[in-house]
Amino acid sequence: MTSHWCDFQNTDVILNCGSNSVENHPVSALWLEKAHEQGAKWIVVDPRYTRTAEQADIWCPIRSGTDIAFYGGMYNYIIENLIEPGLAKYLADGDMSEYNFEYLLNYTNASYILDPEYEFDPATGLFSGWNEKTKTYNVHSWHYETESTEDWDTSETGAYSWVTKPGTPEFTTPTLTNPKKDMTLQDPMCVYQQFKKHYSRYTLDTVSGICGMDKDVLELVYKTYTSTAKPGKAGTVLYALGQTQHTYGAQNTRAMCIMQLLLGNIGVPGGGVNALRGEPNVQGATDMGMMVNEHPAYLKWANTTDRSSLRKWLESQTYSDGYYTNKPKFIVSSLKEWFGENATVENDYGYDWWPKVPSETGAVDYTHISTFELMQQGVIKGYFNWGMNPCHSAPNAGNVRRSMANLDWLVVADQVITESASFWKAPDMNPADIDTTVYYLPCALIYEKPGIILNSGRWIQYRYQACEPWDQAKPDYEMCDLIWTAICDLYRKEGGANPDPILKTKWDYYVDGKMDPRPVAWALNGYRVAGTDCNCDSKNPKTDLLTGYAELGADGSTACAMWIYSGMWSNNKAPLDPAEQPLCRRSTEDKSGIGLNSEWAFSWPSNRRILYNRNSCDMQGKPWNADKKLMEWTGEKWDLVDQADFVAAKDGKPVPPNNKTFFMLWEQKARLESYGMVDGPLPEHFEPFESPCDDNPLNGAFQNPCAFGVNYASTKQGTKEQYPIVGTTYSVTEHWQTGGQTRLCPSLVESMPSQFVEMSEELAAEKGIKNGDEVRVFNNRGSVVVPALVTKRFAPMIVNGKMQHQVGLTHHFGWADLYGTGDVVNDLTPNVGDPNSFTPEYKAFLVDIEKA
Repeated sequence: MTSHWCDFQNTDVILNCGSNSVENHPVSALWLEKAHEQGAKWIVVDPRYTRTAEQADIWCPIRSGTDIAFYGGMYNYIIENLIEPGLAKYLADGDMSEYNFEYLLNYTNASYILDPEYEFDPATGLFSGWNEKTKTYNVHSWHYETESTEDWDTSETGAYSWVTKPGTPEFTTPTLTNPKKDMTLQDPMCVYQQFKKHYSRYTLDTVSGICGMDKDVLELVYKTYTSTAKPGKAGTVLYALGQTQHTYGAQNTRAMCIMQLLLGNIGVPGGGVNALRGEPNVQGATDMGMMVNEHPAYLKWANTTDRSSLRKWLESQTYSDGYYTNKPKFIVSSLKEWFGENATVENDYGYDWWPKVPSETGAVDYTHISTFELMQQGVIKGYFNWGMNPCHSAPNAGNVRRSMANLDWLVVADQVITESASFWKAPDMNPADIDTTVYYLPCALIYEKPGIILNSGRWIQYRYQACEPWDQAKPDYEMCDLIWTAICDLYRKEGGANPDPILKTKWDYYVDGKMDPRPVAWALNGYRVAGTDCNCDSKNPKTDLLTGYAELGADGSTACAMWIYSGMWSNNKAPLDPAEQPLCRRSTEDKSGIGLNSEWAFSWPSNRRILYNRNSCDMQGKPWNADKKLMEWTGEKWDLVDQADFVAAKDGKPVPPNNKTFFMLWEQKARLESYGMVDGPLPEHFEPFESPCDDNPLNGAFQNPCAFGVNYASTKQGTKEQYPIVGTTYSVTEHWQTGGQTRLCPSLVESMPSQFVEMSEELAAEKGIKNGDEVRVFNNRGSVVVPALVTKRFAPMIVNGKMQHQVGLTHHFGWADLYGTGDVVNDLTPNVGDPNSFTPEYKAFLVDIEKA
């Protein structure tokens, strides 16, 4: 989330697309309603007429899985109606009355010249660099042409003198390649011209046909939202799982970023690309690297190819310019926290002790979906199932249950006996055929333990313990410590293969001999190693906590597990008192006047409330909207209302305004076209894995050629002839996730006693179904029986000239012994996913229905 919830009040136009704020994130809706009351327009693009749509000015229904077509049409609308009519006038006299050309030209890569081999072929749906054999792209041709190069100055007085400091690992420093540019945007190979050419196919007629939208309503949406392209205006886009859970979910997110860049909505009050998290610590889990390939703080784990040694990691991951030139400081500091005094420059700070993620073509894949395939193959024989319920929540959940039956042992850590903890009790399982030993570890609820959480807006807060854990339940970190201690004891007593990664890991997060989250907070914040006693076993430990990530070094002098969190726990006078740390600030006084609330909690990074905030000003450093100022150049220095997300000062001297406004990228410009995605440099519309259509009007690929998991036999892909109805899943306010906690609350089960399939009146009449009837929803993967909810909130669509029905299913019930039970709806969803994030495609699949 580039902004935060309180900032929604500053917007001029709200766009909910792939999210349902009023029902699923009701607190966020308070700020949307405040903006609405102040005159903001509210747009909802959703397959259903949701309670959020009820609040909005415009509701535009969309066929599930066609978001990129919708965004591509908006790009084309912006180009045809705003950029092309005004570009010549802007270049001649600087006119920006209707469109912020200064933002486009100076803060994005629109003017950069692409490699001459760059191309896209609509006939095949493929970009240049495609390898048909491996089904992957070589992204070389997606880069820029080079104008000149610059080497790092590592001399004693140079900007990168730290590279030669004793203790810094040796690596070949990167060379900055300065791209060729055309500031008139006329060169046929500049990003803008290739972008314009690419999306010229996305006409109103084509997009409305693909998405099943009314053309006039679609045009009204485009006209309303693109009004934010004027300097001083802002539009916010709010998304959730409706965007991400597709075989092109990461490109959906990219598509929103591009839209906001074209409109100048990134880095401004009331703007941003804002993910609404459905649980109070989803952001924290993301930051911590809860994916196979992601190291905490958005770095990369060691692998078996370009990151197989520390030197290779440094050479492949360190940017040639921008703030990520400091990645060596981040990774070495992380290694120092990981291995403590055992990490030295002579042993590459213990880098070789880290496990290596397999990365060669054809290597074993340990991502979530593939984990269950490996269980079926007998590769994975034991499984820790911690804080999740895949027998209920994973796609193709029936396949998950059958896979778990091949395990030797399964450990489930959760607050209740979930479907995963009792998978052999599923209606389709025979316990006599299952030899898996299942261990259940009851863990404490969020109220029964202290610790740190992060909300959607990246605000880090400390949550105090309200009561003791019930019965035998323990906090997660205590369970981790018990297991860790036992493993180490076994290695010391019995030996074992490769002991160093275990026995040389630093594990000293204790206070008075008990595992405690406060010393963990020191590790996340970072501290100086020299002269520090970090045994963490006394009431008044000596610490040297860092005030921010700018103090990190690559020479082993600092330890820091999460560079982005640095500064959240920095008060050395009270290292064991959360109330005295920045993350526990609770001042309700808002000095900004625009709801930044900078003295409430701590927002990573560096207590910054709005990311990329340099973009809130023009090239001279004057705010686009003086009434909502984040910062301003006075002529001598920066007057900062929010923490600067750019280099505002260097060596103690103010840095005058420049166009380096996205300093986390080496170009320091935002990317309309990017070589950072595995499935294409621009978002391109593809159909879902299971599509109701005969073809794709925009390209010949039909489906994402890089989609993940499509060749697994277990996916059992269905066809439109077998299953003609589009299905999607969503949540209700009364229940949470797989229902393990909420179905233990009788009042919640009474208010929402079952899940349901929601359908249009027209589809119900066609199938002979009445409201409340028991309905069977089925496809190749599964069959569930749920009550029918017949409403006007779904309506048939005309998709490419043909009538198309959609249905929606809620997914909170299962067989576990709680107050409310039911079939597992995720038996229907396909176990395929996005090739960048591996997120499953829950939001668009095919089913058929009949009266049960």
